[in-house]
Amino acid sequence: MHNIDKDKIEHKLLFMQDNLIKLKKLQELDKQQFLKDFRNVDSTKYLLQITIEAMLDIASHLIARNRWGKPENNKEHFEILAQNNVIGEQLVNTYFNMAKFRNRVVHLYFKVDDEMIYKILQDNLEDFEVFIKDIIKILE
Repeated sequence: MHNIDKDKIEHKLLFMQDNLIKLKKLQELDKQQFLKDFRNVDSTKYLLQITIEAMLDIASHLIARNRWGKPENNKEHFEILAQNNVIGEQLVNTYFNMAKFRNRVVHLYFKVDDEMIYKILQDNLEDFEVFIKDIIKILE
């Protein structure tokens, strides 16, 4: 990796890891308990949103500093990372779907179903962990 701000990337990775710790605490709640309290749902939405933002920030930083191009959209961020062997090609659509979810939370917040939030919380946190591990590898 050329010319990257390792401190900036590491700071964002720590931010993501701290958010994952919080999300895992929420993950321990059973569905009924989770859905019963709006604070659980709203906290989860926000933590997912800002953790995905951090992923996009890291991708943008790596792309810009290495002069790998100018992504036109979120999917291109992840395609460029895959083309440069930062992430696996098979992860592009997963991460793109995460970015689409983030956009939905931000712009179509009234169409985000609480049960969908619970399902994402239960089934998809490992996607963040894979991203973090891949980024850590390139920093070594």
